[in-house]
Amino acid sequence: MSDLLSIADGVLARATGDEHVEVYVSSGTDTDVQAYQGEIEKLTTASSAGIGIRVLVDGPGGARIGTAWAGSLDDDAIADALRDARDNVRFATEDEFLAFAAPDGVGAADLALLDDGVAGTGLDDKIALAIDLERQVRSADPRIRQVEAATYSDYVAHAAIVSTNGIRATYARSGSYLSVEAIASDESGDQTGWGLSVGRAPSQLNPDQAAADAVRRATRMLGAVKPASMRGVAVFDPRTTSTLLAIIGGALSGTSVVRGRSFFADRLGDDVAASTFTLVDDPTDDRHFGASTYDGEGLACRRNVLIENGKLRGFVYDTESARRAGTVSTGSASRGGIAGSPSASCRALQLAPGSLSQEEILRAVGNGVFVESLTGVHSGVNPISGDFSVGITGLMIRDGQLAEPIREVTVASTLQRMLLDIQHVGGDVEWLPGVAAGQTIAISDIALSGS
Repeated sequence: MSDLLSIADGVLARATGDEHVEVYVSSGTDTDVQAYQGEIEKLTTASSAGIGIRVLVDGPGGARIGTAWAGSLDDDAIADALRDARDNVRFATEDEFLAFAAPDGVGAADLALLDDGVAGTGLDDKIALAIDLERQVRSADPRIRQVEAATYSDYVAHAAIVSTNGIRATYARSGSYLSVEAIASDESGDQTGWGLSVGRAPSQLNPDQAAADAVRRATRMLGAVKPASMRGVAVFDPRTTSTLLAIIGGALSGTSVVRGRSFFADRLGDDVAASTFTLVDDPTDDRHFGASTYDGEGLACRRNVLIENGKLRGFVYDTESARRAGTVSTGSASRGGIAGSPSASCRALQLAPGSLSQEEILRAVGNGVFVESLTGVHSGVNPISGDFSVGITGLMIRDGQLAEPIREVTVASTLQRMLLDIQHVGGDVEWLPGVAAGQTIAISDIALSGS
């Protein structure tokens, strides 16, 4: 980490008197192993390092920013990136709201996000995890016809951010994943199921859980039919809830709000969800795989309450979107690697848990549909209008129990209506990769289009 800081400081030392400079330096390693029929089908290990440089120059009509990057930490590559960033300033448009982050006095949380077990586990052991996962799925049930993408993957990432505004931040994180897709078959056809296990290091993974999950999801969908159209309660499992929360989180981005691209715009203080619904973005909770000590601009991450007991309390901001909104950054800048510029986004969404288990929610609902997977989310959800129309697979709920599997169903509503119609929030929180943890929720009055 000190090496990254030294490189970043070296770039800052070249700043001239009339420019502000921000430097983002990162390095990392990752491994991917895919098993097929007891053998290694694909194996990649890679190391990467790079630098992103932004140069800001003030003008009479606002600031101009030039950006450049290099996929190497070679001295010549860094010098070229700095020169290109300076050159790009000349072609940028002045904007009164452009600025680099400055220290705001918020201290960084003490988080343990890097586990030495990733680097300390030998490649042979990582390969064995993928091969054993595939073997378990193949042998678990005679109806399993094929196993796709039995995969082990991991990463270790380090980064440093410094600027002439006084920003000086470093962070590191690691992650390990097992995932597998099982294909089950009978006279009715084929069905797929996906299982996973996640952790900071290989020792935290549970291959048994991932295998059993994939097999259960595949086999219980055998014989799935297209049901009759209806309107009723939809129960979303933790994974599909995580997807819903990620969509909602996108609409809570200050960048989206100031651009008029969010259905939450101009609704601060309004009742936008059921009173049981409290949503926070908390990167300081190290149980979340999106946790981080610092954001993409080098400000300390912090807990931000977005919706509290159904009321819209706030948005997440980076420096630029906060200035446009007349407020301050919430430490919520994200950037897409060395080539990306910061923008406001949620990274660790958590829905306050209720007290019911999934089984108790099913019994309370009585009759409805259990949503196990979503399709067409990118094309079927409009974060500006809130329109929601996606395909699902899942199972019917009858007399409080999971019943026959269903497919080729479209669920339709609006995100605004769905938030207000939440009946139950489960206590079965699952910490998942991505921007949102998940748990079971039940939403009433959803239209299902089947046969």
